[in-house]
Amino acid sequence: MPVALFALALSAFGIGTTEFVIMGLLPEVAGDFGVSIPTAGLLISGYALGVVVGAPVLTALGSRVPRKTVLVGLMVLFIAGNLVSALAPGYGLLMTGRIVAALSHGAFFGVGSVVAASLVAPSKQASAIAMMFTGLTVANVLGVPAGTALGQHFGWRSTFWVVSALGVLGLLGILALVPRQTATPGNGLRSELAVFRRPQVWLALAMTALGFGGVFASFTYIAPMMTEVAGFSPGAVTWLLVLFGVGLVVGNLLGGRAADRALMPSLYTILAVLAVVLAVFVFTAHAQLPAAVTIALFGAAGFATVPPLQARVMAKAEGAPALASAANIAAFNLGNAGGAWLGGLAIDSGLGYTAPNWIGALLAAGGLLVAVVSGLLDRSRRRADVLVH
Repeated sequence: MPVALFALALSAFGIGTTEFVIMGLLPEVAGDFGVSIPTAGLLISGYALGVVVGAPVLTALGSRVPRKTVLVGLMVLFIAGNLVSALAPGYGLLMTGRIVAALSHGAFFGVGSVVAASLVAPSKQASAIAMMFTGLTVANVLGVPAGTALGQHFGWRSTFWVVSALGVLGLLGILALVPRQTATPGNGLRSELAVFRRPQVWLALAMTALGFGGVFASFTYIAPMMTEVAGFSPGAVTWLLVLFGVGLVVGNLLGGRAADRALMPSLYTILAVLAVVLAVFVFTAHAQLPAAVTIALFGAAGFATVPPLQARVMAKAEGAPALASAANIAAFNLGNAGGAWLGGLAIDSGLGYTAPNWIGALLAAGGLLVAVVSGLLDRSRRRADVLVH
């Protein structure tokens, strides 16, 4: 793989760390600013909103700018947001810093996916995308636990200082290693927006929102599920999350390789496996060893979806993929929010802490159904082309 992919992966590591590490630092932030834990939790919601808004808007604004320049600008924005967070004298400015950093998130992964794919042969594009997203998965295994421990021992601001430094390293890597790519003539905002007239682009976005909605319906409530149902101690949850993170890394790389060989069959298989694993999790969550094994499989199946889903939307937005690619990152986050909401609704309705698992299974099955419809449309189109010729 080209060395430029490692610069993208390092930047992705920093972005992934800053997104998720706040979950482990909520008590410290709440105590420092004198706010409640739920109020501090809005820092997570604010970040997600920033991703959803920033992904299409910043990508659209940079549609005529060389992609390397766009990536550099996004990393500068990311660093600035984390510096604001580290220096924030109050809750409001911390929220501002989180949103500023989040604005770069979706656009970076959207444009970065296009750049990663352009660095390799067409037969290896999904693997190249997976390599960049490896930074995001490793952030869950190493960055988030390390950042949480750092913040707990030296204050939560220290975590944002370190993440800012990671952003600087990623920026230097992009400047040094990513080749300059001139903006493609004609690929302005109008041509980028034109791809949203294609039904297949919307079906690809729907697959992403439903498939990843299934992941977060369950994952959001993994801690109470493991302590209240499986009987793990609160201290064991950290190690279970590491186990989940290892599954993410493995699934991400395997999903990329599978998608390079056969994109749609891979999507069918991975979404089906995800639905089955979540359905089984309803039952295995009641015993510790089966629960731990299922968590690892859940992580692998969940993130195996990412490279093929990203590759699918780029393939269907051929000719102007950057904005559609960024919109797919927004779809991931909409799925995260929607899945978490539905899982919480099930718990609040008295269905128990395992209910989010079958909610997730139904969402993943919905993603599979959309994938099948999309595949059938492909097949119909190919038959029509054969008849015409």
